[in-house]
Amino acid sequence: MKLFYHIGKYFYLVGKLFTWPEKFSMYRKQGLRELLLIGLDSLGIVAIVSVFMGAVLTLQVGINFVHPLIPNYLIALTVRDTMMLEFSSTIICLILAGKVGSNIASEIGTMRITEQIDAMEIMGVNSVSYLILPKLFGAIVFFPLLTLVSIILGIAGGLAVSLLTQVVTVHDYLDGLHMFFHSFYILYTLVKMLVYAFLIVSVSAYQGYYTKGGALEVGKSSTMAVVYSIILVLIFNLIITQLMLT
Repeated sequence: MKLFYHIGKYFYLVGKLFTWPEKFSMYRKQGLRELLLIGLDSLGIVAIVSVFMGAVLTLQVGINFVHPLIPNYLIALTVRDTMMLEFSSTIICLILAGKVGSNIASEIGTMRITEQIDAMEIMGVNSVSYLILPKLFGAIVFFPLLTLVSIILGIAGGLAVSLLTQVVTVHDYLDGLHMFFHSFYILYTLVKMLVYAFLIVSVSAYQGYYTKGGALEVGKSSTMAVVYSIILVLIFNLIITQLMLT
């Protein structure tokens, strides 16, 4: 029963989120701030992880594709499709759930226990919309951009491995990147990122918004935000893949 209670409370929060804002100028300023905090501040970790994912994936595929009947260009094709279909969307979002989700939950949770949210409500401000909508805007705008950057850098990491090692020649690697390209894969991964962005922000905000107690509870809310976001990302990864690729 407790599960249904939290599900209902979550949807109630989401319902309050999409209401007419009191003043657009406040939301615009907050939205630009969240673009910086959620998007640009996450670019570094996404870039590092993506380069090394592409490099390691190229090495692993190259080491295992040793049969003489398997053409070498399949190494790059496998790296490209794996980055597009899974690594640059789901794996990156698991990382963002830890970085972005914990920040959102701790920020809103701290505002709750210090009674800043209560003060907003007294002043007639829709605290749910004011606090969460700009974060959702920042995530929806930047998560798809981050996944495109991740795909490019992952492929570049694989190209760097081909230059530095003998696992695959640069010519074969570049040929593989052009083979059997499906533009639908890009749409698929962008749809996943939009769904993940909504899930991570809304679930993390829910955990922070309903925090009770003191600093210890803020830490627990932050942890639960990451755990639940990761679980939902994995569940919806399965659902979206079933709907779009089968």
